[in-house]
Amino acid sequence: MVATNKKEPRFLLAQVLATPGALEALESNGQTPMELLQRHVVLDQGELCGEDQQTNLDAVENGGRIFSSYLLNDGTKIWIITEADRSATTILLPDEY
Repeated sequence: MVATNKKEPRFLLAQVLATPGALEALESNGQTPMELLQRHVVLDQGELCGEDQQTNLDAVENGGRIFSSYLLNDGTKIWIITEADRSATTILLPDEY
């Protein structure tokens, strides 16, 4: 497992988007998009395997898409994807991809 101890943002967010399904899931769990975005920008490993986390570390250094996967309080999986050019970050449910 690759871990990062850095708590400061590792990259900048531009436009943040969220699908209706993701917003509904967050609301029904009493959670906010900001809670997950704060984890995403510090590369909190969440539900990623070590190989996927290393891919994110490489993407921060060399450019590339950054992907996070987190579980909400009820076990619902939420994905966050920041585009390689950092122009947009989308919060979505896996079945909305």
